[in-house]
Amino acid sequence: MINNVRTDRMNRAEHETDLCIVGGGLTGLCAAVAAAREGIRVVLMQDRPMLGGNASSEIRMWVRGAKGLHNRETGIISELEEENIYRNPTLCYSVWDSVMWEKAKNEKNIELILNCSCVEADTEENDGVSEIVSVTGWQLTTYTWHTVKAKYFADCSGDSVLATVSGAKWRVGREAHNEYDEAMGHAEADSKTMGMSCLIQARETDHAVPFIAPEWAYVFNSDDDFNFVCDRTGASLHSNMPVADGSLSIADQKISGATSMSRPHKLGTSETNFWWIEMGGDRDSLHDAEEMRDELLKIAYGIWDHVKNRGDHKAENWELSWVGFLPGKRESRRYIGKYVLTENDVEAGGKFYDTVAFGGWPMDDHNPAGFKSYEYSFPPSILYPAPSPYGIPYRVLYGTEVKNMFFAGRNISATHAALSSTRVMATCSLIGQAMGTAASLCVKRGETPDGVYEHCMTVLQSKLLDQGCYLPGFARKIPALSREAKLNISDEDREILFNGKERPDAEGTVNYITLPVGGELSFDFGEEKELSELRIYFDPDFSRKSVSVNKKMRVFAQTSSVGLDFRPMKVASTLCKSFDVFADGELVYSTDKSHNSLCRIPLDVKASKLTVRFNETWGCDEVRLFSADVR
Repeated sequence: MINNVRTDRMNRAEHETDLCIVGGGLTGLCAAVAAAREGIRVVLMQDRPMLGGNASSEIRMWVRGAKGLHNRETGIISELEEENIYRNPTLCYSVWDSVMWEKAKNEKNIELILNCSCVEADTEENDGVSEIVSVTGWQLTTYTWHTVKAKYFADCSGDSVLATVSGAKWRVGREAHNEYDEAMGHAEADSKTMGMSCLIQARETDHAVPFIAPEWAYVFNSDDDFNFVCDRTGASLHSNMPVADGSLSIADQKISGATSMSRPHKLGTSETNFWWIEMGGDRDSLHDAEEMRDELLKIAYGIWDHVKNRGDHKAENWELSWVGFLPGKRESRRYIGKYVLTENDVEAGGKFYDTVAFGGWPMDDHNPAGFKSYEYSFPPSILYPAPSPYGIPYRVLYGTEVKNMFFAGRNISATHAALSSTRVMATCSLIGQAMGTAASLCVKRGETPDGVYEHCMTVLQSKLLDQGCYLPGFARKIPALSREAKLNISDEDREILFNGKERPDAEGTVNYITLPVGGELSFDFGEEKELSELRIYFDPDFSRKSVSVNKKMRVFAQTSSVGLDFRPMKVASTLCKSFDVFADGELVYSTDKSHNSLCRIPLDVKASKLTVRFNETWGCDEVRLFSADVR
């Protein structure tokens, strides 16, 4: 039977919005949520069926950020993790996907377009400055072209998909040393990047599990077949892998004889996530991605064959539970903005007037050759120390060639060296939240991205601090209504509660006050006032000891391989589970399942006194408050 159906056109859909964000990784998601909560309309276009990018179930990279006990990221990324721990204590990746999806779907101002790849943009040019009018994407699941017209656009795609179609400046690769006077710079600039990885995960069972490798998998008979092993010529000892560039570095000239270092592959709940199954930095990380994926799969299955069948790895009862078929990228194109963040900025602590986010991961420079690198002096990654935290300036989130476009994530305006630190996902989430908040100011005030820098920096920073974001060197301002009220606590506690610092500091000052479980905090205004919001910031347990017995899961609630010793996550014991709010003695809010560190409670009441009664925590024998105030 032949159906006479027109095939010369596809469905088309048009959307109009305030802000269009291309890319729905953690950066784009946090940007969209931040902008939507500020009251502007957002379209979020994502080329995958789920949100989260490298953190999603498709790739499963660990979310990492600033080093240091009290430097963990807060704001929307913390909100996401807290929700995941509450709903998903066994850390099922599909449930984590739903947590991220729900965060976007629950915002009435976000229109979500999934499975839609942005392929083109329409621009207008005036006096040498471009302006994006619309972007168009292809949605595979519905065979529909989606065109989005917006006042402002944001590229959170990681790959800078709008770079070549918008007129913005961008680059790929590593800078020469003399460009920015960076110690990590190279003698000459090149197009090499950090590579991409296909991860593998396994789980331990109570019985033996055999594994038969596919015929196309690479064979690694011993650890020496994929460790760092070379002779003085840099010749590979691999029998069936492509040979890496054998050129020797200056450091290698000081090494005599063969040297080896292992790529860790010990199985366990607290062990590696096989990040080193990495390739593609010496190729085109965009256009060669499919070929690199094929190579990575051959390596991944070969590594698992090695672990199971070649040598004693104590893996008899372990089974392969998942292999990533979508490579997770670390670096591709990045924009050149009004300011370029450099290695020197990172090392100096990033003390910027326009700080809107912070980093603190080491400058973690992955070898472009990735798994093909066998020489001792060219390891998979070199970690150069970075202070934690260091500030990231607003000016790296936009350029001057396209007046209505932002960029955020691993494509910000940074050198390769600085990017090797800022690229990690928790840091990118903060950058995204800052960008989405800045975009809301553009919409509401009719500013360009550069206009926000010129006229609205204090407002932007104040908003971020109110959203629970930490900005090194900045303290949150307490609303006048709260400062003028009488509180039922000591003057010393009042000073701590209102100092604008919502985490312990480097000197060991905890910056929180304590109340007994069942205790109350009261604001007496002396006369009837209009109350719009109660804001409380509970201690999220920066040590994370109450969240998990596993050190890696204390950093962020995600798993890799899971042994029989795995224990479910727990909501931080320091968070308040149940509390009531009274306005002049009348109950106006009550919850018995609170699990977030930052609680912003709409009030819309008139009262002369507001009282909060803290009924129950998640296990702590006291209530810890970094801040509590009313506006």
